[in-house]
Amino acid sequence: MKIAVVGTGYVGLVSGTCFAETGNSVTCIDIDKTKVDKLSNGEITIYEPGLEKIFLRNLREGRLDFTTDLSEGIKDAKVVFLALPTPPGEDGSADLKYVLGVAKDLGNMLTDYKVIVDKSTVPVGTAAKVHAAIAANAKVEFDVVSNPEFLREGVAVDDFMKPDRVVIGTSSERAKKVMSDLYAPYVRQGNPVIFMDEKSAELTKYAANSFLATKISFMNEIAQLCERLGADVDMVRRGIGSDDRIGKRFLFPGIGYGGSCFPKDVQALIMSSEEVGYDFQILKAVEEVNEAQKLHLIPKIKAYFNNDLKGKHFALWGLAFKPNTDDIREAPALYLIDALTEAGATVTAFDPEAMGNVKALIGDKISYVQNQYDALANADALIIATEWAEFRTPDFDKVANSLKNKVIFDGRNLFEVKQLREMGFQYESIGRP
Repeated sequence: MKIAVVGTGYVGLVSGTCFAETGNSVTCIDIDKTKVDKLSNGEITIYEPGLEKIFLRNLREGRLDFTTDLSEGIKDAKVVFLALPTPPGEDGSADLKYVLGVAKDLGNMLTDYKVIVDKSTVPVGTAAKVHAAIAANAKVEFDVVSNPEFLREGVAVDDFMKPDRVVIGTSSERAKKVMSDLYAPYVRQGNPVIFMDEKSAELTKYAANSFLATKISFMNEIAQLCERLGADVDMVRRGIGSDDRIGKRFLFPGIGYGGSCFPKDVQALIMSSEEVGYDFQILKAVEEVNEAQKLHLIPKIKAYFNNDLKGKHFALWGLAFKPNTDDIREAPALYLIDALTEAGATVTAFDPEAMGNVKALIGDKISYVQNQYDALANADALIIATEWAEFRTPDFDKVANSLKNKVIFDGRNLFEVKQLREMGFQYESIGRP
């Protein structure tokens, strides 16, 4: 099948590449000529494990190409995916100017029937708005479908190639047939393709991410309680996670969630609720808890240093909001950096993938090194903000010999409390005695 993907950000590039991997002919379209030139020349523009290999293969074999020309890019496509940014406005609502702008342009360009697919995370009612924007100028039949993505950064290729489920919102039998054929290679093991109306599909994405964010904030609240009662959040997590009504995933406490999805989608669902006169109180609490949790380590750090961080120097392991990505959007590490530097401290950081993005954002506000152990030099303490696998079993002798004080503030609970204390470390983690 011939497919066009408008937008070569995270969702667009992963989706386009994975569609090409099953034999489709995919043209990806972006207004950024520099990005299009890089991608056309085999230079991948995002970090995602496993993506570069299949990207290069499909580019080489001619199933994947890139252009800045929207009209040319969609000309032969049967399905056109809109994978465009929907950034939050000042009030938290999703900004649809990019989606609706392209939809308006598409109306003048359609010469035959196409299925236009909203792949971006968009508020309820967007499919109708996209349809109206296209219909204002279209002279041929078309359908608009909502097909939200459920890709997890770090494992997005596997998520796309072997999805737990595919959600498709459409009221058109013709579009349903096209989308069924397109996704058939990805659900051969029997995972469901769930068809529903457009509004329900749009809400499904927000509901899923907001529910997962709620689980995270709930466990962070339990961790806060554990610290005050002397309980161990790891034991509580195991105790409730074994209940199949609750499940084991998203129960790990830490210093809050970040990234491009959870913060934005929680805010957007709160705003959508307010627009129809509903006060979504649980989600407001989720957002409030998460904002506070990002700075949960700061009081622990200040307490250890007698509330005086001026002149102190900290090693920081991890800058990305989660491991296996270079995404720093709403990353807790950035909040920690702000708090530490405002208190007069300095920071040297290491992250396997995200240092370039952080430097582009904050410049030389902190120092950067190319090795996790180099970050420890002359540091008064180590802070861990991202649970990269390479941080899980460090050389503790080297850590102890490099730090001025044998103290670790761990925002991701990477180590065993007993082990660290037996080695003589002052070890502060989340929700554990």
